[in-house]
Amino acid sequence: MSKTATQSKTASKSRPNYITPAGAVRLQAELKSLLYTLRPEMVNTVAWAASNGDRSENGDYIYGKRRLREIDRRIHFITQRMDAAVVVDPVQQHQVAQGRVLFGCTVTVENEEGQEKSYSIVGEDEIDLPRGRLSWISPIAKALLGHREGDEISFGTPGGMQELEIVRVEYRELD
Repeated sequence: MSKTATQSKTASKSRPNYITPAGAVRLQAELKSLLYTLRPEMVNTVAWAASNGDRSENGDYIYGKRRLREIDRRIHFITQRMDAAVVVDPVQQHQVAQGRVLFGCTVTVENEEGQEKSYSIVGEDEIDLPRGRLSWISPIAKALLGHREGDEISFGTPGGMQELEIVRVEYRELD
């Protein structure tokens, strides 16, 4: 592995996993479901399939083992994400923000054509574009962070540079 690849891999592991309280609850619920519902069901399926005899041509057994590995990988991934999690409550950020755009806020911006759009800046595990939830490491969020209402920002997109004006900065509970 090249030095640059190693450095970027190390950098991504050392970066904090900022997450809102609602995002942390969703990850914990998924982990609980995987550990106490899906995995035990799949273990039972694999045990049943194994009891049917020849495992080399047993589709239920082969699929079950594959699905079990997928579940185990997801459990491992979520556990790592939760271990690195830094839970940031947007409502409490309001006291610190002093009108600036910080993690957890909902920002309303206006583009050059006068169209307004709202984005909530959330963790990497909470991205939901149809609901306007952007990762704090996305280009638009990086451009917004630290600015205030009335500021104009620009950021690069595949279609070229885009300019936005920050219309409103709110800190509210995200569901």
